[in-house]
Amino acid sequence: MTGLPPAAAPDGPVRVAVAGLGWAGREIWLPRLAAHPAFEVTALVDPQPALRDRARDTHAVPFAYADVDDLPAGAVDLVVVAVPNHLHATVAARLLRRGVPVFLEKPVCLTSAEAELLADAERAGGAVLLAGSAARWRADVRALAEAAGGLGPVRHVDVAWVRARGVPDAGGWFTRRDLSGGGALVDLGWHLLDTVLPMLGPDTRVSHAIGSVSDDFVNDSAAHAAWRSEAGTGGRSRGDVEDTARGFLLTDGGASVALHACWASHEALDRTTITVQGAAGSATLRCTFGFSPNREPTAALTRTRDGETVPLPLPAEPIGTEYDRQLDALPGLLADPASRGTAAAEARRTIDIIERIYRSARHTEPEREHALAGQRDR
Repeated sequence: MTGLPPAAAPDGPVRVAVAGLGWAGREIWLPRLAAHPAFEVTALVDPQPALRDRARDTHAVPFAYADVDDLPAGAVDLVVVAVPNHLHATVAARLLRRGVPVFLEKPVCLTSAEAELLADAERAGGAVLLAGSAARWRADVRALAEAAGGLGPVRHVDVAWVRARGVPDAGGWFTRRDLSGGGALVDLGWHLLDTVLPMLGPDTRVSHAIGSVSDDFVNDSAAHAAWRSEAGTGGRSRGDVEDTARGFLLTDGGASVALHACWASHEALDRTTITVQGAAGSATLRCTFGFSPNREPTAALTRTRDGETVPLPLPAEPIGTEYDRQLDALPGLLADPASRGTAAAEARRTIDIIERIYRSARHTEPEREHALAGQRDR
């Protein structure tokens, strides 16, 4: 699982605007872009003047705007879109139709219709859509993929990202379904699917997807993510999304995937585990995705064959290196014609699975269930 090969980078730094100065834009992307020699942050976009002014002063950005439509034509080579989830597709599509390339934070879209909107906008404007896929750029995930490549055909993958206490932005848009599109499945599950699906092969089709969701922790203040600077500051309403999702996928080739995405749990530490079971053995990675300080102390990768489990070497890397690595490759991907259409196609595949899990997890209304039972008894 190597992703797209970097193409030749353009001459000079990429002029980039950051749209959306919430936690991801402000804490992940803006500092990294400002420090990276391949980029020049020339503009910021956010509707809140205080956020714009503070970020502009901190990183010496020359221009700031309230809306992406205010960006002058030809002013930037790329816009990093990190607005709230419900605005991802519409903001990105507006830019793409103007011919402005976009790097879109996950989730790329919240519905299959939004995936089509992005694909249409990319074609209409002739500009490339790129998507955030941090987990693929982790050294330990790449080592797992390499180990799994020697295990023969993949039969099953178990993948889980379980936080001990990590409900983000309590009371704010993150826990409102109308603004976020969902809870842990859309948030953490997108990363997990983005990691696992390439291991199954680019042409693999997920023929069945079912799952369940629960919300035991989402409105418990003790389960909030204290390490997220915005946590606990909303307080506007109770959350109506799931904090835990479990899914089971079957592919047209007979492989299966068990997925567990969890914002809060009874665990002591946040952990991410991925086990790939092949015809000739299995490989397991235990680590922690993301930025939480309440994490596994070190990542560990093992391989099991013929009853023997052995550790495999893993390079040490600082937290967040996967985001730096994405930026290293971004100029090349931006210039590579093969990038066009890839992000939209992958997003369409991912959101289709998420939608199917959500549909299967809906409670059956009692009246509907009684009617079905009556039909079966006839």
